Amino acid sequence: MTTASYTVRKWVKPEDLNQHGTLFGGSLLRWIDEEAAICAIFQLGNDRLVTKFISEINFVSSAVQGDLIEMNFSVVKFGRTSITLSCHVRNVLTRDEVLTISTIVFVGLGSDGLPVAHGLTDATQGSERVPFRESRRLG
Repeated sequence: MTTASYTVRKWVKPEDLNQHGTLFGGSLLRWIDEEAAICAIFQLGNDRLVTKFISEINFVSSAVQGDLIEMNFSVVKFGRTSITLSCHVRNVLTRDEVLTISTIVFVGLGSDGLPVAHGLTDATQGSERVPFRESRRLG
């Protein structure tokens, strides 16, 4: 299988902090779910998908306001209707691992809301599978 990875960075801002002044785990998990979904859309060519499963999450270190967080997603495998990704998160400034998630599964859905086979076996590194829609340009 062709390997593909997707990296995104986030700046830890005041609204991302918990009561202890460190990165709130819920903020990080929201970022991971959103960015993993975008990665899955690029891979499956289907913007109708749902998060099916996220494996164990073990926070190793944290971050504070002003830190940069880097999330790297890799394609692990394709199922009949699904895609499995992994995620490695690190603090760019301290170089500390923040967490690793070995398994994130998304299932592609058809217009009827039911799982749909995608027929894919290889990852892509580009955007050629992103679904096309008519422009919504105003005026």
